[in-house]
Amino acid sequence: QVQVVESGGGSVQAGGSLRLSCVASGSIFSFHAMRWYRQAPGKQRELVAGISSGGATNYADFVKGRFTISINYAKRTLYLQMNSLKPEDTAVYYCNADVTAPSRPRTDYWGQGTQVTVSS
Repeated sequence: QVQVVESGGGSVQAGGSLRLSCVASGSIFSFHAMRWYRQAPGKQRELVAGISSGGATNYADFVKGRFTISINYAKRTLYLQMNSLKPEDTAVYYCNADVTAPSRPRTDYWGQGTQVTVSS
């Protein structure tokens, strides 16, 4: 069973920084990609950033230049460094692990989310 657990959320003032972490545990045969999504109240979940198994990264336009996604495969840990935070970044941030577990098809696994609140 693959489990995904996020941490690092909290409350900061505008202009501040936070670093989110996400650990993928359990039996994993291969990583295909890992991503960060977020969902603000009353809005749909949206992609923030992703990183492929080859290290290619992609970012939503609204975080380019402010957020950085990285991964430590040895630790099975995904990071999201968030700088220059804005009130509109307030949301629950979710980690998504696109992996293949032994004897299972390629599957998306989700964490429970971590709250990020940015005050003006």
